[in-house]
Amino acid sequence: MANAHPNNAHPNDNRLEKDFSNHGINGNSDANTSDDALTRLRTAGSVNISPELFEKLYLSPESRVKGDLRKTFGNPTPIALVGFLLSLTPLSCDLMGWRGAGGNGAASTGVFFFFGGLLMILGAIGEWIIGNTFPFVVFGTFGAFWLAFGATLVPWFNAYGAYVTDPVAAAANMGNPGNPAGLEIPAFNSSFAFFLIFMGLICLVFLLCSLRTNVVFVTIFFTLVCAFGCLAGAYFNLALYHQNEANLAAATRAARCLVAGGAFAFITSLAGWYLFLAIMLASLDFPLQVPVGDLSTLIRGASEKARDGGV
Repeated sequence: MANAHPNNAHPNDNRLEKDFSNHGINGNSDANTSDDALTRLRTAGSVNISPELFEKLYLSPESRVKGDLRKTFGNPTPIALVGFLLSLTPLSCDLMGWRGAGGNGAASTGVFFFFGGLLMILGAIGEWIIGNTFPFVVFGTFGAFWLAFGATLVPWFNAYGAYVTDPVAAAANMGNPGNPAGLEIPAFNSSFAFFLIFMGLICLVFLLCSLRTNVVFVTIFFTLVCAFGCLAGAYFNLALYHQNEANLAAATRAARCLVAGGAFAFITSLAGWYLFLAIMLASLDFPLQVPVGDLSTLIRGASEKARDGGV
């Protein structure tokens, strides 16, 4: 009778990703038994993931989690990046006014909802399921940001129309929500600027946390902090201009800040596309690997230091 090994765990059970390189290596005659085949199916295609590769794939240092969910589900990181990049890249071009673009990305409102919002929320849920806290918080935050930004552009939400209190100006829109006159109300511009300021603040927190991930991720958050700061400055200056339309200096500063914010966002996008390429190549075990500047082993975690006696 063939000597099957139904009770022995396969030595590669703790592997995470897929790899079919082990089939047909065992020269024993019992390699074709059903139990052995079932064992190979259970552990098929896993490659040992180094800390550097794990960090590149999941944008987070490896942490211990219960269960085998990372071996059960696909990596949610790339789909969240797709949503982020296909929302931010066109918006950055709009902000810079390339090829006559403009309108604060209003033409991409659907993209903000169904790429930026939907895909990033789905990616965040995926990261939460497999126990990756940092990417889960980042993707969830930006998924909500794109939904909020898209909603601000939709007249039905009346984000700017609510600031129109002049009965004459309100009558011009026949009582419909989203009165465009609200875009010229100083209170709306200042209020929206505060939202951008605090988005910059949360990106600053993400920047500090990303120092344990990789250089590309650090670049993304650094440029986002700068982008949100510039955009907040643009809206504050628009508020000053609408308070006094003779204040042409404020209008000039607003235009410059808008372009600068778009430029920083474009740099963010370039770094994001590079990171997306690196993750996809690593996911497919492609022979060409793109470096991302791993920092997970350079800046050691508190638990690692405690385990090693504080060294």
